[in-house]
Amino acid sequence: MNKVILMGRLTRDPDIRHTQGENSMVVARYTLAVDRRFRRDGADQSADFISCVSFGKQAEFIEKYVHKGTKIAMTGRIQTGSYTNKDGQKVYTTDVVAEEVEFAESKRTADSYDAGSSYGAPSSSQPAPQAADDGFMNVPDGIDEELPFG
Repeated sequence: MNKVILMGRLTRDPDIRHTQGENSMVVARYTLAVDRRFRRDGADQSADFISCVSFGKQAEFIEKYVHKGTKIAMTGRIQTGSYTNKDGQKVYTTDVVAEEVEFAESKRTADSYDAGSSYGAPSSSQPAPQAADDGFMNVPDGIDEELPFG
């Protein structure tokens, strides 16, 4: 079985290409910064930078809605390949081919991140929501009727 599940932020705007020919389609290439689950003692949070590609409808979604800093969740498969570069050397590639892509945060949360800052760091213009002492987020007063549960 070849199945990959990733959640991370785009390191830059996706590279969008349109194939030529009778059955043209959109191809989106992008890199996801995926935080590592654990960190070494005293070390900063580290991330893996994973090359991804989307085709067709998924690529159209990426082209229209996703940009640098957007946090997405995706499932897909690993695909390896190779080619010979202009110097005659064989180059091996590994990409994650996206099969499903969706947003991993709300638009409001995404807007609170500064695209120019490091991934995952809130912008200085809006403070990050604070958790209560019990570990839960405080829900602002007056939005009870908007919540999907009672």
